[in-house]
Amino acid sequence: MGLPLSKKPHLPGRNIVQSHGTEPRFFYGYIVVSACFIIMMIAWGASFSFGVFFEPLLVEYGWTRAMTSGTFSLSMILMGLLSMGMGRVNDSVGPRIVMVVSGIFLGLGYLLMSQVHAIWQLYLFYGVMIGIGMGGAFVPVLSTVARWFVKRRALMTGITTSGMGIGTIIMPLVAGWLISGHGWRNSYAIVGITTLILIILVAQFLRRDPGQRGQLPYGAGEVKVEDSGQATGGFSLREAIRTRQLWILAGVYFFAFFFIIATLVHIVIYATGQGISTTDATSILAIIGGVSIVGMTVTGNVADRIGNKSALIINGVLLVIGASWLLAATELWQVYLFVIIFGFGQGGITAVQSPITADLFGLRSHGAILGLVFFIATFADAGGPFVAGHIFDTHGSYHVAFLIFIGTTIVSLILASLLKPTRKN
Repeated sequence: MGLPLSKKPHLPGRNIVQSHGTEPRFFYGYIVVSACFIIMMIAWGASFSFGVFFEPLLVEYGWTRAMTSGTFSLSMILMGLLSMGMGRVNDSVGPRIVMVVSGIFLGLGYLLMSQVHAIWQLYLFYGVMIGIGMGGAFVPVLSTVARWFVKRRALMTGITTSGMGIGTIIMPLVAGWLISGHGWRNSYAIVGITTLILIILVAQFLRRDPGQRGQLPYGAGEVKVEDSGQATGGFSLREAIRTRQLWILAGVYFFAFFFIIATLVHIVIYATGQGISTTDATSILAIIGGVSIVGMTVTGNVADRIGNKSALIINGVLLVIGASWLLAATELWQVYLFVIIFGFGQGGITAVQSPITADLFGLRSHGAILGLVFFIATFADAGGPFVAGHIFDTHGSYHVAFLIFIGTTIVSLILASLLKPTRKN
C-alpha cells in the first residue's frame, strides 16, 4: 500500500482499531519535546560555536584552515556513522541511555579541548570524542519526537529543531564573550562542564514512546491499540534500503548539507576577510540561528498543511538563491541578506527531514532509517568545510567554493522534486 508524503500515521509494533475515547488531560509528549529542544540547543549550539574558536586556534598554532576545519569534518563523519547505531538503539531501548552516553562524550570532549597542544589532540578530543557525542544529538532526538505525534508531527519537529537555532544564537555569542574575558582554553572548559551536566539531567525526562506513559501518540487519541507481537508500522531498514526513494532522500540532504555546514564553519572567517569587524562577523552566526528558528517553526507548521515534500522544495529553492547570492556578498548588508535567506532555508530543510522519513517509511525502524539518511549526509558535512578550506588555502579565495555550492544546492532541489510515495513489494 502506498504511503503518501504527508501525514499518514504509523504506530510501530501495533495494530490499530478505531474506537472512541478521550485525550488525556495532560499529554507527556510536550515534556518530551521540551527536553529534546533543550538537548538540541546545548549540543548543536556548542558544535556551531566551532567557528568562533576557529581563529584563536589558527593564531596560536599556525595550522592551515583545511587542517583545522578537518577536525570538524571528522566529527561530522563519526556523528553520522554512529547516528545509525544510536538510532537503532533508540528504536529498541529508548533515548535516555543514548543521551546520557552522548552527554558524557560531549562534555568530556569540550573539557579536554581546553588542554589541546598538538594537532593529534585536536582530532582526538574534537574529531573523535565530540563526534561520538553528537551521534545522539539528532537522529535519536527527532525519532523520539516522531513517535509521540501523528498530528502536528512536522510542527513539533520544527519546534524541537529550533533548539539548534536558539543554540546557534546563544552559544557563539557566549563563546565570544568567554574567549575575550577568559581565553579560549578556559572557555572550552566552561562549555564542557555545562554540556555534561545539562544534557545528562534533561535526558532523565525522555521516554521512547507514549506507551511507556499509558498514552497514545497525539492525533491517534480515538483508537484502540492491540499488541500484534511484531513491528507492523512501516518499513524495516533492510526493506527501505531496497527502495529508490531512500537513496533519493539521502541525496537531497547530502547535496544540501555540503553547502550548509561549510557555510556555518567558514562564514565568520570569510566575513572578517572581507573587512567586516570581528563583532559583526560573530553576530552572523547568531542571526543565522534566529532566522533558522523562524524557518523551522514556520516550515513545520506549513508542512503539516501542504505536505513535507512541498515544504522541502520551497526551502530548497531558498538554498539555491542563498548560494547564488553568496557570490556577491562582500559588504555587511549583503552578508546579512544572505544570512536571512540561508537561515530560513537551512532551518526549513532540517525541520522536515524526520517527518518526511516517517511519511516515506513509517515508524517501524524510523531511527535506523533516519540514521542512514543522516549518515550519508554527514559525508557532505565533513567534505564541505574541508573542501572550502582547501580551496581557500590553494586559491586565496572562496569564490570557487561558492560556485560549487550553487551546483550542489541545485542538485538537491532536483532530487527533492523526484520524491514519490513508497510501496512495499
